[in-house]
Amino acid sequence: MLANKLVVVIDADAPIGVALNAAALVGVGVGSHIPDLVGPEAQDAAGNPHPGMCAYPIPVLKADPARLTELRAAAAAHPEVAVHDVNQVAQGSRTYDQYAATMSGTKPDDLHYTALAIHGPRPAVDSLTGALPLYR
Repeated sequence: MLANKLVVVIDADAPIGVALNAAALVGVGVGSHIPDLVGPEAQDAAGNPHPGMCAYPIPVLKADPARLTELRAAAAAHPEVAVHDVNQVAQGSRTYDQYAATMSGTKPDDLHYTALAIHGPRPAVDSLTGALPLYR
């Protein structure tokens, strides 16, 4: 069993396209910060190469918007846990520069989260997310 755990939590009220986009964005974000997250290239029986996949299983969970905000605060306050988020500013921005400029003027209380990726020691991640249902 892996010592660390990675979960993605999606806004249960988000339309499916928004939810999928948010999941992809947090995946890219968290992937750039976790060493060894992606396994090595694999080959099929014919020897065709296939790029490495995530070495962790990733449960995709859901929570209502208020719970996402609470969960982000709790995860950010935990010293061993990394949290990556996608919010309405990110999803409404056409470029990263626009996102960064808009975020710099956005108060934390005005952020509404669409997705979180939470990574850290399994017990810590489980204590934060264990009661959440799967996104189905």
